Amino acid sequence: MERKDAKERQTLTGRVSRKVKDGMFRALFREDKEGLLQLYNALNGTDYTDTAELEIVTIENAVYIVMKNDLAFLIADVLNMYEHQSSVNRNLPVRFLLYLAEEYQRLIERMEESLYGRRRIRLPVPRCVVFYNGEEEMPDRWELRLSDAFSGEREKADVELRVQVYNINLGHNRELMEKCPLLEGYAKFTALCRAYAARGMERRDAYSRAVEYCIEHDILKTFLQRNRAEVIGMLLTDFDAEKYERTIRREGIETGIEQGIEQGIEQGRADSARRMLRAGRLSLEEIAEYTALSVEEVRRLAEPATV
Repeated sequence: MERKDAKERQTLTGRVSRKVKDGMFRALFREDKEGLLQLYNALNGTDYTDTAELEIVTIENAVYIVMKNDLAFLIADVLNMYEHQSSVNRNLPVRFLLYLAEEYQRLIERMEESLYGRRRIRLPVPRCVVFYNGEEEMPDRWELRLSDAFSGEREKADVELRVQVYNINLGHNRELMEKCPLLEGYAKFTALCRAYAARGMERRDAYSRAVEYCIEHDILKTFLQRNRAEVIGMLLTDFDAEKYERTIRREGIETGIEQGIEQGIEQGRADSARRMLRAGRLSLEEIAEYTALSVEEVRRLAEPATV
């Protein structure tokens, strides 16, 4: 009996770990192809009904783990790439460029085509979409462009990639939400998680309460009933990842300031030493004493520059 229980726990742990890596948004729409097709129709004004026409081609093992693609699928010769973001990220066009390159390479290999042949290879049209649900106030929709990242502002770029960003916080893009109840359910669930956390509840308790409320009120009911433990694990992992990124950014800024101050002090010492050397009134040892540099450092400053 104990062996069976251990095996069941191991299986559950494996399932949770895999889904935690996915993230709730990805898991929600990956599990529900009808919902994903519904989302596609809502975004594009189409009315596809057969999920067999939708082929998932999400990158599972990207080179950089932090750049793993959320959702990618083919339908009607369109390659759709969907990303979920809880923070404003203006580097997404660059990331999508890398995703697309890998997706197209895989498609070309699957078609057994050659890039060096004379015959033109037909590729699906790319559609790059981001669903934003961060706490920073943003409009319903905006566009990011790859060309905004190019440093040569005066030069017209020969390549462009546009990313459409939709704000999926509750109260935004209402027409889109009405056309895709699964997306609206996700927005409601996220809002509830934040509301309970804002009351001072521990994160795990806030997420558990939100899950219970949604199940009771038929919001993502089937998904949450089937994946209750996994969902809470995903949310806690996402929160820890965001906190870690904020900490890294803050530490990076503090380290940069400290390095800048230190570099400024060293530069000031070197400039003072050069002025004293030009005056020619003090010995190397005296200059070293006044500037807190070593005699060897002062000697190097005194040497003529070589080309």
